[in-house]
Amino acid sequence: MRSPQLWAAAVLLGLLGLVPVYAAVFEQPFYITLFARILIFAIAALGLNLILGYGAMVSFGHALYIGIGAYAVGILSFHGVTSGWAHLGAGLAVGAVAATVVGWVCLRTSGIAFIMITLAFAQMFYFLSVSLKQYGGDDGLTIAARSDFGWVNLANNTVFYYAIFAVLVALLLLFRRIVDSRFGMVLRGCKSNERRMAALGFPTMRYKLAAYVISAQVCVVAGMMLANLTKFASPSFMQWQASGDLIVMIVLGGMGTLIGPVAGATGLLLLEEVLAGWTQHWMVILGPLIVVIVIVSNRGIFGVLAALGRTGGAGRARPGGTSGEAR
Repeated sequence: MRSPQLWAAAVLLGLLGLVPVYAAVFEQPFYITLFARILIFAIAALGLNLILGYGAMVSFGHALYIGIGAYAVGILSFHGVTSGWAHLGAGLAVGAVAATVVGWVCLRTSGIAFIMITLAFAQMFYFLSVSLKQYGGDDGLTIAARSDFGWVNLANNTVFYYAIFAVLVALLLLFRRIVDSRFGMVLRGCKSNERRMAALGFPTMRYKLAAYVISAQVCVVAGMMLANLTKFASPSFMQWQASGDLIVMIVLGGMGTLIGPVAGATGLLLLEEVLAGWTQHWMVILGPLIVVIVIVSNRGIFGVLAALGRTGGAGRARPGGTSGEAR
């Protein structure tokens, strides 16, 4: 991560970490709820970015795993199980099985076929959740209370916010290690030339499947947090539009950058909130605005910063490299 990127990431995370302070000073508790939602979608976008930004796998069905996380909380709470660890374990277990099966099928294809099959699986689970009449069906499932993690009191909005923030920071650090590891290098190699990586002896299918499952598990965690935030689990969490929103967040922030999904989620959801306050036809404004942003900066916010960092570094290195010729 180059210097401009590093400083921008530090500033962004610092501002997000101070949101409860702003909310207390200006007596606007709504800020905590708004930015908690932003952090949750930033986590989901961060998970998808692992395969989209670093592996060039365009999944249009990752909202499926957000729904699995949400329904893990909702269904267990409906049956009187309030333990957050039980919710987490059940969500991750179901998410791992679903991601392994879906990934094993989808990763045998590529391009448009991969996109359509991931979308098809997500829609299958969407209609499955609609058919669960015992758990609200199309109307969704109300959750009486947030998950109980013992000493962490998620009922307090400020504590809940900082719990989400801590998970986001931990995932950023973890993903940085993953991306810079042998695993991450192979994943990026598959993005550039999968045939060459296979010829070098790497089992590319295993690497891609592992990345897909990790990505899905992060979205499951985001879904659990979303259910706790809204105290609601709904089939709408799995709709294809939700997957599309995650992709837009990644593109806006910068594909293949760690902090890009966080910037994209923050920018998109704040734009939605501001424009919705101005007019009920806010989507007419938001759509062209996103197109303009992507055309002007097709590498995203942090992609541009990374390029500036590389240019600056090259500019500083050039005098030393050409000094012999000058003499």
